[in-house]
Amino acid sequence: MRTSEAVEGYLAHLAEVRRLSAATVRAYRSDLDDLVRVLGDPPLTEVDVDDLREWQWRAARSGRSKATAARRTSTVRGLFAWAGEAGLVSLDPSQRLVSPKRGRTLPAVATQDALAEVLAEAAERAETGDAIALRDHAVLEVLYGSGARVSETCGLDLDDVDHERRTLRLLGKGDKERVVPFGLPAERALQAYLVRGRPVLRSRAEASGARPSRGGGVSAKGAIPAGGPSGRGAEAAGAALPSQREHDHRALFLGAKGARLGPRAVHALVSRTVGPRLGTEALGPHALRHSAATHLLDGGADLRAVQEILGHASLGTTQIYTHVSAERLREAYRLAHPRA
Repeated sequence: MRTSEAVEGYLAHLAEVRRLSAATVRAYRSDLDDLVRVLGDPPLTEVDVDDLREWQWRAARSGRSKATAARRTSTVRGLFAWAGEAGLVSLDPSQRLVSPKRGRTLPAVATQDALAEVLAEAAERAETGDAIALRDHAVLEVLYGSGARVSETCGLDLDDVDHERRTLRLLGKGDKERVVPFGLPAERALQAYLVRGRPVLRSRAEASGARPSRGGGVSAKGAIPAGGPSGRGAEAAGAALPSQREHDHRALFLGAKGARLGPRAVHALVSRTVGPRLGTEALGPHALRHSAATHLLDGGADLRAVQEILGHASLGTTQIYTHVSAERLREAYRLAHPRA
């Protein structure tokens, strides 16, 4: 079997058996397509550790980071582990690759005062009654108020919000559900959006009556998107992938044309509103998640509780925010203490 054929089989396994997100599978494909390109697509059984080292060396020479090298090592190990279990190879050359240690970079975090200003400005824009401004305010409040990932936020349906208890039911990595709380400001922003903003956006979808294009849109009224019914129940039964929910009429957050709001639009929103506060426009929605986690710890929240809110499988992933919190304390000490 050619390496390219093995790659296709492995990617299908990731998508259909392990049910990884489309974005994650695309990342694996990018690494493995590069492997095939560099090696010239030999039979998988002929790939040895020197080939893999050559692949990594070329990436390093082109300026790729240690984090990228570590990810690529993990990716190719996954390929050969799967191939071994499938009986495609008897030896695993990837086990002899040395994975570089990643330098841990502290995430960008906005101050509480800066985010208060961002959200106040968003609320002021929402007061105009503009449907997009109402939605944007609600999205920002939910991202910061819950610490949800952008994919989880875009994937929310109307019935995932418990307004009485002020909780969200999120569908996270690996299709794992969790329930997280959100605050009163987010609830108020959501109510304003649901009453005055979402109906306007929804009417645009109903007026168009168009099927979704590859880039997004809505299906004809009453139609079921290709691939079967969408929604949380269908996903639980294995009938629909998360990507098939993007045109669901039950979506909480809608785009300008009435389709489910996509991550790219949220990224642009955060970059435009929060980015200037951190001195960079190259900023994604994860900055609000980082900020939420750090501010929880600043306020004395238990690390385990923050882990559950964020949906981290490992406590070690959450612990990076303790370093951020400690750095902020040290900076405050340095600026304020006469003996610093």
